[in-house]
Amino acid sequence: MSRVWIVDDDNSIRWVLEKALSQEGFEVESFASANMMLQRLDYDEPDTIISDIKMPEMDGIELLDKLQVSHPNLPVIIMTAHSDLDSAVNAYQQGAFEYLPKPFDIDEAIALAKRAVEHSKKRSSKKKNSVQGPVSEIIGEAPAMQEVFRAIGRLSRSSVSVLINGQSGTGKELVAHALHKHSPRKENTFVALNMAAIPKELIESELFGHEKGAFTGAASARKGRFEQANNGTLFLDEIGDMPLDIQTRLLRVLADGQFYRVGGHEPVSVDVRIVAATHQNLENLVEQGKFREDLFHRLNVIRIHIPALKDRKEDIPQLCEHFLIQAAKELSVESKQLSKTAADFLSHYTWPGNVRQLENTCRWLTVMASGKDILIDDLPPEILDKPMYQQSSQMQEATGNWVSSFEVWLDDQLSQGKSDVIKEAQASFERALIEISLRHTKGHKQEAAKRIGWGRNTITRKMQELDMN
Repeated sequence: MSRVWIVDDDNSIRWVLEKALSQEGFEVESFASANMMLQRLDYDEPDTIISDIKMPEMDGIELLDKLQVSHPNLPVIIMTAHSDLDSAVNAYQQGAFEYLPKPFDIDEAIALAKRAVEHSKKRSSKKKNSVQGPVSEIIGEAPAMQEVFRAIGRLSRSSVSVLINGQSGTGKELVAHALHKHSPRKENTFVALNMAAIPKELIESELFGHEKGAFTGAASARKGRFEQANNGTLFLDEIGDMPLDIQTRLLRVLADGQFYRVGGHEPVSVDVRIVAATHQNLENLVEQGKFREDLFHRLNVIRIHIPALKDRKEDIPQLCEHFLIQAAKELSVESKQLSKTAADFLSHYTWPGNVRQLENTCRWLTVMASGKDILIDDLPPEILDKPMYQQSSQMQEATGNWVSSFEVWLDDQLSQGKSDVIKEAQASFERALIEISLRHTKGHKQEAAKRIGWGRNTITRKMQELDMN
Protein backbone atom coordinates (compact mmCIF):
# COMPACT_ATOMS: atom_id res chain seq x y z
CA MET A 1 0.00 0.00 0.00
CA SER A 2 1.37 3.41 -0.99
CA ARG A 3 2.07 5.74 1.89
CA VAL A 4 1.36 9.47 2.01
CA TRP A 5 2.32 11.87 4.80
CA ILE A 6 0.49 15.16 5.24
CA VAL A 7 2.06 18.18 6.96
CA ASP A 8 -0.25 21.09 7.77
CA ASP A 9 -1.01 23.10 10.92
CA ASP A 10 -4.67 23.34 9.80
CA ASN A 11 -6.56 20.40 11.30
CA SER A 12 -9.43 20.69 8.81
CA ILE A 13 -7.08 20.39 5.82
CA ARG A 14 -5.41 17.33 7.34
CA TRP A 15 -8.81 15.73 8.00
CA VAL A 16 -10.10 16.30 4.45
CA LEU A 17 -6.95 14.93 2.81
CA GLU A 18 -6.73 11.96 5.17
CA LYS A 19 -10.31 10.96 4.42
CA ALA A 20 -10.05 11.41 0.65
CA LEU A 21 -6.69 9.68 0.23
CA SER A 22 -7.63 6.80 2.53
CA GLN A 23 -10.71 6.14 0.42
CA GLU A 24 -8.39 5.89 -2.60
CA GLY A 25 -6.36 3.15 -0.93
CA PHE A 26 -3.45 5.18 0.43
CA GLU A 27 -2.00 4.61 3.88
CA VAL A 28 -2.10 8.14 5.31
CA GLU A 29 -0.45 9.76 8.32
CA SER A 30 -0.58 13.44 9.19
CA PHE A 31 1.55 15.84 11.22
CA ALA A 32 0.72 19.27 12.62
CA SER A 33 4.28 20.58 12.10
CA ALA A 34 7.34 19.98 9.95
CA ASN A 35 9.46 19.18 13.02
CA MET A 36 7.11 16.37 14.04
CA MET A 37 7.34 14.89 10.57
CA LEU A 38 11.14 15.15 10.46
CA GLN A 39 11.41 13.30 13.77
CA ARG A 40 9.41 10.45 12.29
CA LEU A 41 11.49 10.58 9.10
CA ASP A 42 14.56 9.64 11.14
CA TYR A 43 13.39 6.04 11.18
CA ASP A 44 10.57 5.78 8.63
CA GLU A 45 9.77 7.09 5.14
CA PRO A 46 6.61 7.52 3.04
CA ASP A 47 6.24 7.38 -0.72
CA THR A 48 5.36 11.06 -0.94
CA ILE A 49 4.71 14.09 1.28
CA ILE A 50 2.01 16.74 0.92
CA SER A 51 3.02 19.84 2.88
CA ASP A 52 1.61 23.30 3.46
CA ILE A 53 3.96 26.20 2.70
CA LYS A 54 2.90 28.59 5.49
CA MET A 55 3.41 27.00 8.92
CA PRO A 56 4.77 28.15 12.30
CA GLU A 57 8.30 27.17 13.41
CA MET A 58 9.33 25.71 10.05
CA ASP A 59 7.59 26.56 6.77
CA GLY A 60 7.26 24.38 3.70
CA ILE A 61 10.19 25.96 1.86
CA GLU A 62 12.59 25.31 4.74
CA LEU A 63 11.26 21.76 4.95
CA LEU A 64 11.94 21.31 1.24
CA ASP A 65 15.54 22.45 1.76
CA LYS A 66 16.10 19.82 4.44
CA LEU A 67 14.44 17.06 2.45
CA GLN A 68 16.48 17.80 -0.67
CA VAL A 69 19.61 17.12 1.37
CA SER A 70 18.44 14.12 3.37
CA HIS A 71 15.87 12.51 1.03
CA PRO A 72 16.38 13.85 -2.52
CA ASN A 73 14.30 11.06 -4.08
CA LEU A 74 11.22 11.80 -1.97
CA PRO A 75 8.63 13.77 -4.00
CA VAL A 76 7.00 16.64 -2.11
CA ILE A 77 3.74 18.34 -3.12
CA ILE A 78 3.54 21.90 -1.79
CA MET A 79 0.17 23.45 -0.86
CA THR A 80 -0.29 27.20 -0.52
CA ALA A 81 -3.13 29.68 -0.20
CA HIS A 82 -0.86 32.28 -1.84
CA SER A 83 -1.78 31.48 -5.45
CA ASP A 84 0.79 33.67 -7.17
CA LEU A 85 3.67 33.21 -9.56
CA ASP A 86 6.44 33.67 -7.00
CA SER A 87 5.01 30.97 -4.72
CA ALA A 88 4.76 28.56 -7.65
CA VAL A 89 8.26 29.29 -8.97
CA ASN A 90 9.83 29.22 -5.52
CA ALA A 91 8.22 25.88 -4.74
CA TYR A 92 9.47 24.32 -7.99
CA GLN A 93 12.95 25.78 -7.65
CA GLN A 94 13.25 24.45 -4.10
CA GLY A 95 12.59 20.98 -5.45
CA ALA A 96 8.85 20.49 -5.12
CA PHE A 97 7.37 17.72 -7.23
CA GLU A 98 4.18 19.70 -7.75
CA TYR A 99 2.38 22.85 -6.59
CA LEU A 100 -1.21 22.70 -5.28
CA PRO A 101 -2.95 26.07 -4.69
CA LYS A 102 -5.66 26.36 -2.04
CA PRO A 103 -8.58 26.00 -2.14
CA PHE A 104 -7.81 22.84 -4.08
CA ASP A 105 -9.96 20.37 -5.93
CA ILE A 106 -9.84 17.08 -4.02
CA ASP A 107 -9.71 15.06 -7.25
CA GLU A 108 -6.66 17.06 -8.32
CA ALA A 109 -4.97 16.41 -4.96
CA ILE A 110 -5.61 12.66 -5.30
CA ALA A 111 -4.30 12.63 -8.88
CA LEU A 112 -1.12 14.47 -7.81
CA ALA A 113 -0.55 12.01 -4.98
CA LYS A 114 -0.85 9.09 -7.41
CA ARG A 115 1.58 10.73 -9.82
CA ALA A 116 4.05 11.46 -7.04
CA VAL A 117 4.01 7.87 -5.79
CA GLU A 118 4.53 6.56 -9.32
CA HIS A 119 7.33 9.06 -9.90
CA SER A 120 9.17 8.37 -6.64
CA LYS A 121 10.74 5.16 -7.96
CA LYS A 122 12.04 6.86 -11.08
CA ARG A 123 13.20 10.18 -9.75
CA SER A 124 16.99 10.51 -9.75
CA SER A 125 18.90 11.93 -6.83
CA LYS A 126 19.46 15.58 -7.57
CA LYS A 127 19.94 18.43 -5.11
CA LYS A 128 17.99 21.57 -5.93
CA ASN A 129 19.34 25.02 -5.31
CA SER A 130 17.23 27.72 -3.67
CA VAL A 131 16.71 30.69 -5.96
CA GLN A 132 14.30 33.46 -4.93
CA GLY A 133 12.67 34.96 -7.97
CA PRO A 134 11.88 38.66 -8.26
CA VAL A 135 8.41 40.00 -7.55
CA SER A 136 6.16 39.46 -10.55
CA GLU A 137 3.48 41.75 -11.89
CA ILE A 138 1.42 38.80 -13.08
CA ILE A 139 -1.72 38.48 -10.98
CA GLY A 140 -4.11 35.56 -11.08
CA GLU A 141 -5.76 32.93 -8.93
CA ALA A 142 -7.97 31.49 -11.69
CA PRO A 143 -7.19 27.86 -12.60
CA ALA A 144 -6.10 28.87 -16.12
CA MET A 145 -3.56 31.32 -14.68
CA GLN A 146 -2.32 28.70 -12.23
CA GLU A 147 -1.48 26.57 -15.27
CA VAL A 148 0.56 29.49 -16.63
CA PHE A 149 2.38 29.80 -13.28
CA ARG A 150 3.07 26.06 -13.26
CA ALA A 151 4.53 26.23 -16.77
CA ILE A 152 6.83 29.12 -15.82
CA GLY A 153 7.90 27.21 -12.72
CA ARG A 154 8.67 24.04 -14.65
CA LEU A 155 10.68 26.03 -17.20
CA SER A 156 12.66 27.96 -14.57
CA ARG A 157 15.78 25.85 -15.10
CA SER A 158 15.51 25.66 -18.87
CA SER A 159 16.41 27.78 -21.89
CA VAL A 160 14.11 25.95 -24.30
CA SER A 161 12.14 27.95 -26.88
CA VAL A 162 8.60 28.91 -25.84
CA LEU A 163 5.60 29.93 -27.94
CA ILE A 164 2.99 32.06 -26.12
CA ASN A 165 -0.44 32.43 -27.63
CA GLY A 166 -3.45 34.43 -26.49
CA GLN A 167 -5.72 37.26 -27.52
CA SER A 168 -4.42 40.82 -27.77
CA GLY A 169 -4.16 42.47 -24.38
CA THR A 170 -3.91 39.29 -22.32
CA GLY A 171 -0.37 39.96 -21.08
CA LYS A 172 1.84 37.86 -23.33
CA GLU A 173 4.86 40.15 -22.87
CA LEU A 174 4.49 39.98 -19.07
CA VAL A 175 4.69 36.19 -19.31
CA ALA A 176 7.73 36.46 -21.57
CA HIS A 177 9.42 38.73 -19.00
CA ALA A 178 8.56 36.24 -16.25
CA LEU A 179 10.05 33.36 -18.24
CA HIS A 180 13.28 35.36 -18.51
CA LYS A 181 13.33 36.52 -14.87
CA HIS A 182 12.89 32.96 -13.65
CA SER A 183 15.43 31.35 -15.97
CA PRO A 184 19.19 30.66 -15.90
CA ARG A 185 19.58 33.71 -18.18
CA LYS A 186 17.98 36.17 -15.76
CA GLU A 187 21.24 38.08 -15.15
CA ASN A 188 21.52 38.83 -18.87
CA THR A 189 19.51 40.99 -21.27
CA PHE A 190 15.84 40.66 -22.18
CA VAL A 191 15.18 42.21 -25.59
CA ALA A 192 11.71 42.59 -27.12
CA LEU A 193 10.73 43.23 -30.73
CA ASN A 194 7.17 43.50 -32.05
CA MET A 195 6.95 42.29 -35.63
CA ALA A 196 3.68 44.15 -36.24
CA ALA A 197 5.10 47.50 -35.12
CA ILE A 198 8.08 47.66 -37.51
CA PRO A 199 7.97 48.40 -41.26
CA LYS A 200 8.77 45.22 -43.18
CA GLU A 201 11.77 46.78 -44.89
CA LEU A 202 13.41 47.49 -41.51
CA ILE A 203 12.81 44.14 -39.77
CA GLU A 204 15.95 42.48 -41.15
CA SER A 205 18.19 45.31 -39.93
CA GLU A 206 16.41 45.41 -36.55
CA LEU A 207 16.95 41.71 -35.98
CA PHE A 208 20.41 41.15 -37.42
CA GLY A 209 22.00 44.61 -37.46
CA HIS A 210 23.91 46.17 -40.34
CA GLU A 211 27.38 47.25 -41.36
CA LYS A 212 28.36 50.81 -42.20
CA GLY A 213 27.24 51.69 -45.73
CA ALA A 214 24.98 48.63 -46.03
CA PHE A 215 22.17 50.85 -47.32
CA THR A 216 21.35 54.53 -47.69
CA GLY A 217 21.44 56.12 -44.26
CA ALA A 218 23.61 53.43 -42.65
CA ALA A 219 26.26 55.88 -41.50
CA SER A 220 27.71 53.45 -38.95
CA ALA A 221 27.59 49.78 -38.02
CA ARG A 222 24.76 48.77 -35.70
CA LYS A 223 24.08 45.67 -33.62
CA GLY A 224 20.71 44.02 -34.12
CA ARG A 225 18.42 42.55 -31.49
CA PHE A 226 20.07 39.14 -31.68
CA GLU A 227 23.45 40.56 -30.69
CA GLN A 228 21.87 42.76 -28.03
CA ALA A 229 20.23 39.68 -26.51
CA ASN A 230 23.33 37.48 -26.60
CA ASN A 231 23.32 35.08 -23.62
CA GLY A 232 19.86 36.40 -22.76
CA THR A 233 16.32 36.20 -24.12
CA LEU A 234 14.87 37.60 -27.35
CA PHE A 235 11.10 38.08 -27.27
CA LEU A 236 9.55 38.14 -30.74
CA ASP A 237 6.02 39.46 -30.33
CA GLU A 238 3.39 38.92 -33.04
CA ILE A 239 5.63 36.38 -34.75
CA GLY A 240 2.78 35.60 -37.17
CA ASP A 241 3.39 38.97 -38.86
CA MET A 242 7.03 38.16 -39.70
CA PRO A 243 7.67 38.22 -43.49
CA LEU A 244 8.53 34.86 -45.08
CA ASP A 245 12.05 35.89 -46.12
CA ILE A 246 12.85 36.91 -42.55
CA GLN A 247 11.37 33.63 -41.32
CA THR A 248 13.94 31.83 -43.45
CA ARG A 249 16.80 33.81 -41.91
CA LEU A 250 15.43 33.27 -38.41
CA LEU A 251 15.25 29.52 -38.99
CA ARG A 252 18.92 29.46 -39.97
CA VAL A 253 19.92 31.36 -36.85
CA LEU A 254 17.97 28.97 -34.66
CA ALA A 255 19.60 26.01 -36.38
CA ASP A 256 23.20 27.29 -36.56
CA GLY A 257 23.48 29.99 -33.91
CA GLN A 258 25.07 32.24 -36.54
CA PHE A 259 24.01 35.00 -38.93
CA TYR A 260 25.40 37.82 -41.05
CA ARG A 261 24.63 41.46 -40.48
CA VAL A 262 23.01 43.26 -43.39
CA GLY A 263 25.93 44.12 -45.67
CA GLY A 264 28.29 41.98 -43.60
CA HIS A 265 30.67 39.20 -44.66
CA GLU A 266 31.74 37.79 -41.29
CA PRO A 267 29.43 35.41 -39.40
CA VAL A 268 28.24 36.54 -35.97
CA SER A 269 27.72 33.81 -33.35
CA VAL A 270 25.09 34.22 -30.63
CA ASP A 271 23.55 32.20 -27.81
CA VAL A 272 19.97 33.43 -27.49
CA ARG A 273 16.80 31.96 -26.05
CA ILE A 274 13.76 32.66 -28.24
CA VAL A 275 10.36 33.36 -26.74
CA ALA A 276 7.74 34.08 -29.41
CA ALA A 277 4.13 35.22 -29.06
CA THR A 278 1.11 35.62 -31.28
CA HIS A 279 -2.63 36.21 -31.16
CA GLN A 280 -3.02 34.35 -34.45
CA ASN A 281 -3.46 30.65 -35.18
CA LEU A 282 -0.05 29.70 -36.56
CA GLU A 283 -1.28 26.29 -37.69
CA ASN A 284 -3.77 28.05 -39.98
CA LEU A 285 -1.03 30.37 -41.26
CA VAL A 286 1.11 27.32 -42.05
CA GLU A 287 -1.76 25.78 -44.04
CA GLN A 288 -2.20 29.08 -45.92
CA GLY A 289 1.50 29.22 -46.77
CA LYS A 290 2.01 32.39 -44.73
CA PHE A 291 4.22 30.81 -42.07
CA ARG A 292 7.00 28.27 -42.50
CA GLU A 293 6.12 24.87 -41.08
CA ASP A 294 9.71 24.08 -40.12
CA LEU A 295 10.00 27.38 -38.23
CA PHE A 296 6.70 26.70 -36.49
CA HIS A 297 7.97 23.36 -35.19
CA ARG A 298 11.28 24.96 -34.16
CA LEU A 299 9.45 27.60 -32.08
CA ASN A 300 6.65 25.38 -30.79
CA VAL A 301 8.77 23.37 -28.35
CA ILE A 302 6.72 24.48 -25.35
CA ARG A 303 3.43 26.35 -25.75
CA ILE A 304 1.79 28.50 -23.09
CA HIS A 305 -1.78 29.71 -23.58
CA ILE A 306 -2.82 32.94 -21.85
CA PRO A 307 -6.55 32.94 -21.09
CA ALA A 308 -8.85 35.78 -22.08
CA LEU A 309 -9.92 37.99 -19.18
CA LYS A 310 -13.55 36.83 -19.50
CA ASP A 311 -12.32 33.31 -18.75
CA ARG A 312 -10.66 34.36 -15.47
CA LYS A 313 -13.29 36.70 -14.06
CA GLU A 314 -12.41 35.77 -10.46
CA ASP A 315 -9.14 37.68 -10.97
CA ILE A 316 -10.82 40.94 -12.00
CA PRO A 317 -11.31 42.52 -8.52
CA GLN A 318 -7.66 41.89 -7.63
CA LEU A 319 -6.47 43.22 -10.98
CA CYS A 320 -8.61 46.34 -10.53
CA GLU A 321 -7.13 46.97 -7.11
CA HIS A 322 -3.62 46.64 -8.53
CA PHE A 323 -4.27 48.93 -11.51
CA LEU A 324 -6.07 51.57 -9.42
CA ILE A 325 -3.12 51.76 -7.02
CA GLN A 326 -0.70 51.87 -9.95
CA ALA A 327 -2.66 54.64 -11.70
CA ALA A 328 -2.84 56.69 -8.50
CA LYS A 329 0.96 56.51 -8.13
CA GLU A 330 1.50 57.53 -11.76
CA LEU A 331 -0.86 60.50 -11.41
CA SER A 332 0.21 61.41 -7.84
CA VAL A 333 -3.37 61.26 -6.55
CA GLU A 334 -5.18 59.35 -3.83
CA SER A 335 -5.99 55.78 -4.77
CA LYS A 336 -9.65 54.90 -5.36
CA GLN A 337 -11.43 51.66 -4.65
CA LEU A 338 -14.29 49.77 -6.24
CA SER A 339 -17.58 49.33 -4.45
CA LYS A 340 -18.81 45.76 -4.17
CA THR A 341 -21.50 46.31 -6.79
CA ALA A 342 -19.08 47.97 -9.24
CA ALA A 343 -16.54 45.16 -8.80
CA ASP A 344 -19.26 42.58 -9.38
CA PHE A 345 -20.44 44.45 -12.50
CA LEU A 346 -16.91 44.55 -13.94
CA SER A 347 -16.40 40.86 -13.13
CA HIS A 348 -19.30 39.98 -15.44
CA TYR A 349 -18.32 42.27 -18.31
CA THR A 350 -16.90 40.47 -21.37
CA TRP A 351 -13.70 42.61 -21.74
CA PRO A 352 -12.97 42.33 -25.49
CA GLY A 353 -9.70 44.22 -24.92
CA ASN A 354 -8.71 41.90 -22.05
CA VAL A 355 -6.31 43.02 -19.31
CA ARG A 356 -5.09 46.01 -21.33
CA GLN A 357 -8.65 47.35 -21.54
CA LEU A 358 -9.14 46.78 -17.80
CA GLU A 359 -5.91 48.66 -17.03
CA ASN A 360 -6.98 51.60 -19.19
CA THR A 361 -10.42 51.58 -17.56
CA CYS A 362 -8.79 51.86 -14.13
CA ARG A 363 -6.74 54.84 -15.34
CA TRP A 364 -9.94 56.45 -16.64
CA LEU A 365 -11.70 55.84 -13.32
CA THR A 366 -8.78 57.33 -11.38
CA VAL A 367 -9.26 60.58 -13.29
CA MET A 368 -13.01 60.66 -13.90
CA ALA A 369 -14.73 59.01 -10.92
CA SER A 370 -16.00 61.71 -8.57
CA GLY A 371 -15.51 60.05 -5.19
CA LYS A 372 -13.01 57.73 -3.55
CA ASP A 373 -15.45 54.82 -3.79
CA ILE A 374 -16.22 53.89 -7.40
CA LEU A 375 -19.90 53.13 -8.02
CA ILE A 376 -21.57 51.54 -11.04
CA ASP A 377 -22.66 54.97 -12.33
CA ASP A 378 -18.97 56.03 -12.39
CA LEU A 379 -18.04 53.37 -14.95
CA PRO A 380 -17.23 54.41 -18.54
CA PRO A 381 -20.25 54.68 -20.88
CA GLU A 382 -18.80 52.17 -23.33
CA ILE A 383 -18.86 49.54 -20.58
CA LEU A 384 -22.30 50.43 -19.22
CA ASP A 385 -23.84 50.44 -22.69
CA LYS A 386 -22.55 47.02 -23.78
CA PRO A 387 -23.96 43.58 -22.86
CA MET A 388 -22.34 42.30 -19.69
CA TYR A 389 -22.72 38.61 -20.22
CA GLN A 390 -21.55 36.21 -22.82
CA GLN A 391 -24.11 33.40 -22.73
CA SER A 392 -22.49 29.99 -22.45
CA SER A 393 -23.60 26.40 -22.17
CA GLN A 394 -22.27 26.36 -18.60
CA MET A 395 -24.45 29.35 -17.69
CA GLN A 396 -27.51 27.75 -19.24
CA GLU A 397 -26.83 24.53 -17.37
CA ALA A 398 -26.33 26.42 -14.11
CA THR A 399 -29.65 28.20 -14.60
CA GLY A 400 -31.47 24.90 -14.79
CA ASN A 401 -29.61 23.16 -11.99
CA TRP A 402 -29.44 25.71 -9.16
CA VAL A 403 -31.97 23.75 -7.11
CA SER A 404 -29.86 20.60 -7.48
CA SER A 405 -26.77 22.53 -6.39
CA PHE A 406 -28.63 23.81 -3.36
CA GLU A 407 -29.73 20.28 -2.47
CA VAL A 408 -26.12 19.06 -2.64
CA TRP A 409 -24.99 21.93 -0.38
CA LEU A 410 -27.81 21.29 2.10
CA ASP A 411 -27.08 17.57 2.25
CA ASP A 412 -23.41 18.34 2.94
CA GLN A 413 -24.25 20.81 5.73
CA LEU A 414 -26.63 18.40 7.44
CA SER A 415 -24.16 15.51 7.04
CA GLN A 416 -21.64 17.59 9.00
CA GLY A 417 -24.16 17.91 11.82
CA LYS A 418 -24.80 21.61 11.32
CA SER A 419 -28.05 23.14 12.54
CA ASP A 420 -30.00 26.33 11.87
CA VAL A 421 -28.81 26.22 8.25
CA ILE A 422 -31.65 28.48 7.15
CA LYS A 423 -29.70 31.55 8.33
CA GLU A 424 -26.72 30.90 6.06
CA ALA A 425 -28.90 29.80 3.15
CA GLN A 426 -31.21 32.79 3.40
CA ALA A 427 -28.33 35.25 3.73
CA SER A 428 -26.57 33.82 0.66
CA PHE A 429 -29.82 33.79 -1.33
CA GLU A 430 -30.72 37.37 -0.45
CA ARG A 431 -27.19 38.59 -1.12
CA ALA A 432 -27.31 37.05 -4.61
CA LEU A 433 -30.74 38.57 -5.26
CA ILE A 434 -29.51 42.03 -4.31
CA GLU A 435 -26.13 41.90 -6.09
CA ILE A 436 -27.49 40.62 -9.39
CA SER A 437 -30.52 42.92 -9.36
CA LEU A 438 -28.32 45.95 -8.68
CA ARG A 439 -26.04 44.86 -11.48
CA HIS A 440 -28.91 44.74 -13.95
CA THR A 441 -30.29 48.10 -12.79
CA LYS A 442 -26.83 49.74 -12.77
CA GLY A 443 -26.95 50.35 -9.02
CA HIS A 444 -30.44 51.84 -8.73
CA LYS A 445 -31.91 50.48 -5.48
CA GLN A 446 -35.55 51.33 -6.13
CA GLU A 447 -35.58 49.60 -9.50
CA ALA A 448 -33.65 46.63 -8.06
CA ALA A 449 -36.17 46.31 -5.23
CA LYS A 450 -39.00 46.37 -7.76
CA ARG A 451 -37.35 43.61 -9.81
CA ILE A 452 -37.02 41.45 -6.70
CA GLY A 453 -40.50 42.20 -5.44
CA TRP A 454 -39.51 44.22 -2.37
CA GLY A 455 -40.07 47.79 -1.31
CA ARG A 456 -37.19 50.31 -1.26
CA ASN A 457 -37.04 50.25 2.55
CA THR A 458 -36.77 46.48 2.50
CA ILE A 459 -33.77 46.37 0.17
CA THR A 460 -32.06 49.13 2.19
CA ARG A 461 -32.61 47.20 5.43
CA LYS A 462 -31.45 43.92 3.90
CA MET A 463 -28.27 45.55 2.58
CA GLN A 464 -27.52 46.91 6.06
CA GLU A 465 -28.10 43.51 7.64
CA LEU A 466 -25.80 41.87 5.09
CA ASP A 467 -23.18 44.64 5.41
CA MET A 468 -23.50 45.48 1.71
CA ASN A 469 -23.57 49.29 1.89
